[in-house]
Amino acid sequence: MIPVFDGHNDALTVEDHADLGGGRKGGHLDLPRMRRGGMLGGIFAVFTPSPQERSGRRRFRGEAYREPLAKPVPQGDAAAHATAAAGRLLRLEREGRLRVAREVADLDAAHDDPSSPPVAVLHLEGAEAIDPELEALDQWHAAGLRSLGPVWSRANAFAHGVPFAFPSTPDIGPGLTDAGRALIGSCAELGVLVDLSHMNEAGFWDAARMEAGPLVASHSGAHALCPASRNLTDPQLDAIGSSDGLVGIVFATVFLRTDFGDNPDTPLTLIAEHARYVAERIGPRHVALGSDFDGATVPSELGDAAGLQKLVDALRQVGFAESEIEDVCWHNWRRALGDWWT
Repeated sequence: MIPVFDGHNDALTVEDHADLGGGRKGGHLDLPRMRRGGMLGGIFAVFTPSPQERSGRRRFRGEAYREPLAKPVPQGDAAAHATAAAGRLLRLEREGRLRVAREVADLDAAHDDPSSPPVAVLHLEGAEAIDPELEALDQWHAAGLRSLGPVWSRANAFAHGVPFAFPSTPDIGPGLTDAGRALIGSCAELGVLVDLSHMNEAGFWDAARMEAGPLVASHSGAHALCPASRNLTDPQLDAIGSSDGLVGIVFATVFLRTDFGDNPDTPLTLIAEHARYVAERIGPRHVALGSDFDGATVPSELGDAAGLQKLVDALRQVGFAESEIEDVCWHNWRRALGDWWT
């Protein structure tokens, strides 16, 4: 079984999050299913929804579509919500069910000893929980924060974000604010990876010019194969490769299909084809996995985290060598995280 590190899931903020340790009845990810699928580690996102997301309104329609940017969330509301969600991860660690990764040695321990608890990287998906003056950032780092996306798909004090649009380029709206540049600089100093998956194109290039660390998009696809606003254009891919960064290939069907369908009846091979495209463009060293489990519709052929070895087989089918698969499934994430953390 190939060990897997997955670059993004939303399991901490699902309604039945209390069952993550022992097993949930639905959804995509819990600790027992991680074990069955060979998932020894992953990035666990803390995401505070806007009012639209709380209402459960369906967004994706499988056709040309553009949703306005979600409404901003006040910093105080986000901080309260995010603190509770992060506490869920820390409680699982206290109970001995997983290890929160604070240094590269934690990743290596999970990989080298599969009998040890899986490793989880604490991630803020959208930095609204942090004040523009960054006074809360050190506290979050002390609590275990090691990955952060400045924005989700809405504007905040740090950047504009990119709306969900199909078809569309990511060239929508302005980029980083002064507070956003300060946030990225402080993350580089502390050793917190900066994730650009929800950044629009202007924000992406603003971040790239800072040269704070390898460019990383934790859960995105190739724009050339699916022209959605959240996917990466060829010039963006080239910049990621030049920075020795990586792309975590997303499993969300809307970012895989040419018709943008939110449809579980999607071939698993599409994930592998996006991985192959990125590998051929910038090299397999810069390809990883970033499922978006519990945050999106994924191919029913995969199912959930227990089915990850089926994706390993799909990577073989599109031509990845065994050593490349091991890199895609684990070592590339280990390298990128280590570069930001040290």
